[in-house]
Amino acid sequence: MFYVFCQVFNDPIHGTVELHPLLIKIIDTPQFQRLRNIKQLGGVYFVYPGASHNRFEHSIGVAHLAGQLVEALRTRQPELNIDDRDVLCVKIAGLCHDLGHGPFSHLYDKMFIPKVQPENEWKHEDNSVKMFHHLVESNNKKLELEMKNKYGLTDDDLNFIKKLIEGLKDPTEVQWSKIGRTEDKFFLFEIVANKSNGIDVDKFDYFARDCYHLGMKNNFDHLRFIQFARVIKVKKDGLNHICSRDKEVGNLYDMFYTRNCLHRRAYQHKVNKIIEYMIAEAFVKADEHIKIKGSRGKEFTLSTAIDDMEAYTKLTDHVFEQILELDEAKVPNSSSADLAEARKILERIISRDHYRFLGETKPRQVPTREKINGWKEELDQARQDDHDLEPILNPFTRETAEACRILSEAISGTLDSFRQPEKPTEV
Repeated sequence: MFYVFCQVFNDPIHGTVELHPLLIKIIDTPQFQRLRNIKQLGGVYFVYPGASHNRFEHSIGVAHLAGQLVEALRTRQPELNIDDRDVLCVKIAGLCHDLGHGPFSHLYDKMFIPKVQPENEWKHEDNSVKMFHHLVESNNKKLELEMKNKYGLTDDDLNFIKKLIEGLKDPTEVQWSKIGRTEDKFFLFEIVANKSNGIDVDKFDYFARDCYHLGMKNNFDHLRFIQFARVIKVKKDGLNHICSRDKEVGNLYDMFYTRNCLHRRAYQHKVNKIIEYMIAEAFVKADEHIKIKGSRGKEFTLSTAIDDMEAYTKLTDHVFEQILELDEAKVPNSSSADLAEARKILERIISRDHYRFLGETKPRQVPTREKINGWKEELDQARQDDHDLEPILNPFTRETAEACRILSEAISGTLDSFRQPEKPTEV
């Protein structure tokens, strides 16, 4: 038994934060340091002056809370057999879960990439796993050797960390032998990225941190949640889940209410969405003209950098200023019109001459074509021609059948006018 000397951070949200020395080694890499230059809330900073925090401090906070939760479970439930390697892996996953974010965070993967690669279902979690792999293998292999030789981590542990970052969507399809842990430790996958119900330490940190920097109130008490959390085997699927006491339902209501408030007042703020739309539009126009050197000297664009981790390491919010400073005369084979338009859009943001909000609508959820066809088939089946059968076999009256006919025709009309939603009109 030996004491591990931890480095101490002073965090405005969690106070004194102690991190394992291996986590410090990870922090002191270019792959992690790039998070200092990626805004946590993307375009929200242009609306709320206090929202200047970055993915860097959020990741440290998530590592801290992940450690708190897994240590609390180990202390209160020794029968779970949580060992030191489990704890260290969970902390590393918390620290590295956002390594894959691009410029302006969700703007990049939710608004920009779908515009330039509509068939690509890429999400930032994919690159978080790739970036972690790149982080371990690069840096002269020193980090990988230290992980394995000094701290006893194995290849199974590294696979386990990657799966913790990615999250388990469907436990029934998991090949447990390939993800580093056995089925009885399923609850560990609910700490950093909980795909079961969305309650995880990632949200605990960003709720508290975002509220702090936005000047809003956070009613959710994550420390109370950690205090009362217990692992219980659930009959529905036979797996061990992290559960809460029934009396904690009020605290959980506060968590989801806080999330709702953040979306209404900040994340979906109309000016924020306008600015993010403008930034994404500028990125699309400048995409082919941004050149980033990646592995083996190959050049990548703003969108293709997601395929090369060396190039992606160099991709941060600074691309905003890069577009403003880019001289089309010095860019070979460039379309001066595209670059000029991209620069003009970003200049409009800086001068607060953004697109104007004209109005909004709240349509009902639009059903898919397949769903509508299914309704029509059910109604056609119900509307039978012969109404003289025994009621027990055909309970529909003539009035009901007529109503079904009218509704079926209405649905047919809906199918005829079924259209994909149009793109927003530029102003």
